[in-house]
Amino acid sequence: MNGIILYQSKYGATKKYAEWLSAETGFPVLEVKKAKIEDVVKYDVLVLGGGVYASGITGLSFIKKHFEVLKDKKLLVFCVAASPYNEEALGELAANNLKSELSGIPLFYCRGAWDLQKMNVVDRTMCRMLFKMIAKKDPSTLEHWERALMEAGDSSCDWTDKKYLDPIIEHLNQ
Repeated sequence: MNGIILYQSKYGATKKYAEWLSAETGFPVLEVKKAKIEDVVKYDVLVLGGGVYASGITGLSFIKKHFEVLKDKKLLVFCVAASPYNEEALGELAANNLKSELSGIPLFYCRGAWDLQKMNVVDRTMCRMLFKMIAKKDPSTLEHWERALMEAGDSSCDWTDKKYLDPIIEHLNQ
């Protein structure tokens, strides 16, 4: 099986997973912004990894843009976010991002990292605004991601773990 791993990473967790997956599979790894479709089509398998921001998966636009030439390849996507794994949330991400012709692409989840100090000003400001909004809510009504955000707070957290790659590797070996 010959494949390639493309990724888009803002703060490093997605890149870490892409590199770990490359070590396991032997697939080369490349940032989406450096990928050229004429190089990618040479592979039978395309794994795309991207961070989750505002319910979107970064880097997915590459597959959308080139779907006509990629549709006969084995495609899979993994997304990375700070929240703990939640099956319902993953289903919503798939429904929102893998629509119509992309609906058959499997989506996997890897938990990422959180460090307010490493975030750019815009992201840090947005997160602080979210903290304030969530803090006003009744704790029993919080969604899973809101609880995770409040628990992380100002601390630096790294939840990356190779165990999240197991379902991806299993799928690739089918």
